[in-house]
Amino acid sequence: MSNVFISPSVQEFNRFSGGGNEEYYMNLIADELVPLLSEKGISIERNSPDDTLSGIIRQSNSTNRNLHLAIHSNAGGGEYAGRTMGAEIYYYPYSEQGKKAAEIIAKNYKKFYPNPNAVRTVPTTELAEITKTKAPAVLIEVGFHDNPAEAEWIRENISNIAKSLADSVSEFLTDNS
Repeated sequence: MSNVFISPSVQEFNRFSGGGNEEYYMNLIADELVPLLSEKGISIERNSPDDTLSGIIRQSNSTNRNLHLAIHSNAGGGEYAGRTMGAEIYYYPYSEQGKKAAEIIAKNYKKFYPNPNAVRTVPTTELAEITKTKAPAVLIEVGFHDNPAEAEWIRENISNIAKSLADSVSEFLTDNS
């Protein structure tokens, strides 16, 4: 049986335009994602909003996993604050499986995201959830929470985001079985 670790953001300090925070909305996505994956016969473990980043990584690494999926939202900096849109899917550049998972997630996300050209995969060696987890890992920034239109889009598409991620994880695991 496939084993996936789901890691919604624990960053409650990141405020969403229009109210709420990143931790709250990413956990709503995970709340809908987990049963969708369970229905597909995938074993899931997820972090708690009370966990620290180092604790999340330790928990993910405690068992042999097929994938580590971190779910976050983004914010534009400086002159781009409140104006940037798009989804970014990060992966470790030296992980063939991480890259494959990121590409599948991007492909499926483009099917319903308002501007498919703004969905991209990004290699990184800077994010701990990508570099310090044993399993192939991806971190999706589902959109920009400081952009009012994008924050509203995220709130209105929690179910669509969860379904897209469930389909993507299932496709990735099926391709690797």
